[in-house]
Amino acid sequence: MIDHLPKHKQLILFDGVCNLCNSSVLYVIKHDQDERFMFAPLQSAAGKQIIEKFNIDTSKTDSILLYSSEKGLSIKSSAALHIAKHLGFPRNLMTVFFIIPTFIRNWVYDFVARNRYKWYGKKDACMIPTPELTSKFLK
Repeated sequence: MIDHLPKHKQLILFDGVCNLCNSSVLYVIKHDQDERFMFAPLQSAAGKQIIEKFNIDTSKTDSILLYSSEKGLSIKSSAALHIAKHLGFPRNLMTVFFIIPTFIRNWVYDFVARNRYKWYGKKDACMIPTPELTSKFLK
C-alpha cells in the first residue's frame, strides 16, 4: 500500500467516519495547488499498515497523521501545521504556531479531537471519493 506512494507525495491519514476530518480533507484537496498530498482513511489497509509500521496507539492518536517516505511521520498538531505549510497564502501563515510548544498545541488539538463527533457528527462508513478524486486516495 504505502509502497505505492510516489516519492514526491505525502500521505494524509484521517478518520474516515469523522465529518470534520472529511471536510478538512476536501479543504486540503481544494487548496493543494501543487498536488503534493494523497489521502487514506485510518481505517483503510494503507492506514493500518502505517499504524502497525510506527506502532501507533490509536486510543491516543486517532485523527490525523502525515506520512512521507522521506520525512517519516508527523502526528496531531504538527501534522496539521505541516499540511498548512503547503497550502499557500494565507493558510501557510499558520506555521507561526510551531513556536508554541508541542505539548500545548497537542492539548488544544486533543480537546478538539475528543469532541469532534459531538460537535460535527459521524458517518456510518468511510467517505467514498468521487470518480474525479479517486486518484488522490490510497486504498
